[in-house]
Amino acid sequence: MNESLAIILTIVVGLAVIGGFIPVLLKARRNSQNYTGPRDANDPASLDGDGSFASSTGTLLEDRPETLAPASETAVEEVQAAPTLEKPLPVEGRLVRLRARLSKSNNALGKGLLALLARETIDEDVWEEVEETLLLADIGTDSTMELVDVLRERVKVLGVRSPEHVQAMLREELIKLVDPTMDRSLNIERHEDRPAVLMVVGVNGVGKTTTVGKLARVLVAEDKDVLLGAADTFRAAAAEQLATWGARVGVPTVRSDVDGADPASVAFEAVKAGIEQEVDVVMIDTAGRLQNKVGLMDELGKVKRVIEKQATVDEVLLVLDATTGQNGLTQAKVFAEVVNITGIVLTKLDGTAKGGIVVAIQKTLGVPVKLIGLGEGADDLAPFDAENFVDALLS
Repeated sequence: MNESLAIILTIVVGLAVIGGFIPVLLKARRNSQNYTGPRDANDPASLDGDGSFASSTGTLLEDRPETLAPASETAVEEVQAAPTLEKPLPVEGRLVRLRARLSKSNNALGKGLLALLARETIDEDVWEEVEETLLLADIGTDSTMELVDVLRERVKVLGVRSPEHVQAMLREELIKLVDPTMDRSLNIERHEDRPAVLMVVGVNGVGKTTTVGKLARVLVAEDKDVLLGAADTFRAAAAEQLATWGARVGVPTVRSDVDGADPASVAFEAVKAGIEQEVDVVMIDTAGRLQNKVGLMDELGKVKRVIEKQATVDEVLLVLDATTGQNGLTQAKVFAEVVNITGIVLTKLDGTAKGGIVVAIQKTLGVPVKLIGLGEGADDLAPFDAENFVDALLS
């Protein structure tokens, strides 16, 4: 009897103990689900009894691979959405590529002269064709006469006109005309207390903004710290276009949020920011102007004067479309009078008969062609080299 009573008491006590723990467990379960604070998935405390993760809102996520996929995909999308900086091509590689492109193009200058001077008999008719070829190439009247006189004399003395001799002779004389002695380096070295400042000018439609963007890539490839100034405030998309070019290589752009803002003010702020941020080069993109519009040209002069209140303008590059020929020479003269051009950028120099504009501009202004563009690619801009240019024409 006593034994039976002891067994019954043991069972009662056991049931009481178990009954007491059940509410505690349920309460703990509810607390886990209702917790709204931060949770670390790697922390055992954030694991529920069934092995699933509790979110910060208390919603349970089953611990299966497919339920974790959305989080992983989101992370990947965020990384992909971040701007990926492009790595511009080295300058050396550009020169080789541009030379190859020019040599394969249908240039009338080098090929035409080679064909004419390699004839068995060179009479007055041939020399007239030589003159015409040079004039069509926009070399200019004075340079054409000078080159023809030299070629006449050399052919007369040489006597033999094998292709090798003709090419060597033409190469020497054309290189002299293009003038390898001119300083074609860009003035882009940072000063002790301020950056180098570079302005890009030109008429409408020659590709100034694109040239600034491509030149930024050239400078970044040379490990320069660059800042852009969007002082073309008349063309609605110009600032956005410039900022896009800069963002591709990690270069910031100073711009105005107001359409038609004072370009001189934007240029001033860009240079000021460049000084404060201690960059190497500040490049200012300006609005396209017609060379016969006095007011616009005066405003361009104002931009330069305002910049020089805090820093000298070290380089003024005039962008010209090589296909415009002698009209480009007229443009160059007017711009040179307003802002003191220090260098020329020739775009679309893709082997057309207009390649002689290089000679004409340099001879007229005494200003070197410093950069050339032969295509629409982001890295289709390279420093101009006289010997490489002539070799490409004659290859």
